[in-house]
Amino acid sequence: MATQSLSGRKVAVLATDGFEQSELEKPVEALKAAGATVEVVSPKAGQIQGMEHAEKGRMVGVDRELKSANADDYDAIVLPGGVANPDALRIADGAVAFVRSFAEAGKPIAAICHGPWTLINAEAVEGKRMTSWPSLEADLRNAGADWVDEEVVVDNGLVTSRKPDDLPAFCAKMIEEFAEGRH
Repeated sequence: MATQSLSGRKVAVLATDGFEQSELEKPVEALKAAGATVEVVSPKAGQIQGMEHAEKGRMVGVDRELKSANADDYDAIVLPGGVANPDALRIADGAVAFVRSFAEAGKPIAAICHGPWTLINAEAVEGKRMTSWPSLEADLRNAGADWVDEEVVVDNGLVTSRKPDDLPAFCAKMIEEFAEGRH
């Protein structure tokens, strides 16, 4: 399989304090290796706190504050998991509208673990085949998604996975879908 190039593509990674370390860092590494320009976008300026499961992880620098980010400037978005991160984002001013803009424009979206919580609030899951961390199954079904327990699921530009162990498959499909562009 040929390596997909994301040269010329700009990707937002929407996160805040409490993101799962590997679920932000591994996709960012994969995107950059494929040639994409990546910006960590957050409601908070400066740095955000990562988590390695229940323990504090490393801080990650924020490239752009959400209040100055425009979805039109990006080709795709990544929504890392962690429990606190998507729970905070789904009620953060502008975060839901930012995510909804990607969905409405048909831009590719990659969400892992608890990341789909923000997609629920953005009303972007109805009729979609998806996966997530198991505790989100009822939330996603109640929002109209067809939830399945699989390593990685792709539905018309939406890439979802369950957990950090799924990152190799998640990153490969994310690169593929982001290379395809709008759906």
